[in-house]
Amino acid sequence: MLAIAREVTDDGALAALICRACVAGLDVDGAALSLLTASVARQTLHTTDATAELLEELQLTLNEGACIEAARTGSPVLVDDLRHPTELARWPAFTRAVLEQTPVRALLCLPLQWGSSNLGVLDLYRCEPGSLSDHQRGDALAAADTAALMMLTLRTDPGELDGHTASWLEPAVTNRAEIHQATGMVATQLGVDAADALARMRAHAFSHQRLLIDVSRDIVARRLDFTNERDS
Repeated sequence: MLAIAREVTDDGALAALICRACVAGLDVDGAALSLLTASVARQTLHTTDATAELLEELQLTLNEGACIEAARTGSPVLVDDLRHPTELARWPAFTRAVLEQTPVRALLCLPLQWGSSNLGVLDLYRCEPGSLSDHQRGDALAAADTAALMMLTLRTDPGELDGHTASWLEPAVTNRAEIHQATGMVATQLGVDAADALARMRAHAFSHQRLLIDVSRDIVARRLDFTNERDS
């Protein structure tokens, strides 16, 4: 999916490209991508079809389901068959609604994880029950990781979109002095290394819908302090 990075214009367009790439490259029938932010509990950016859209609406309305659990726990939620008694008991209202209103039988809800922060969820569905192979599951998890990095970079430092592919894979590499300085300050505040400090800064920028450079300037000016996040 890194090859589509140069095509994006905004996060909605990026979400659409990610979802379409998942449907084309994985053994799934549809996809949706939603983000978690400080100001919006959960914002759906794209759904590939009416079924994916309905799944999102059902979970939002009922406040339960695989995506809700993935967002809450930050862990992948894989459902091989929604008709299994375990799943029927797990989310009774959601499962019944899905089985009655959609052809969906299996779900893969993958958090867009960045360090200790959950940025959102990539929801994938299948109309046939059954588990993915180990290889397919690995591909799906890799897709979610790549989607998280791409979405995070677009939201917090859109200037990197014009750089080389390495900028997606090496987010700690930057030539901006203020970001370097802020990274060092956060590393000292939290007692972590520079890579972890930058990850915390990016996650903070993402969740507050700000640019990384603006967050860095606030840190350098001592308007923003990460000390109270030491144990988060």
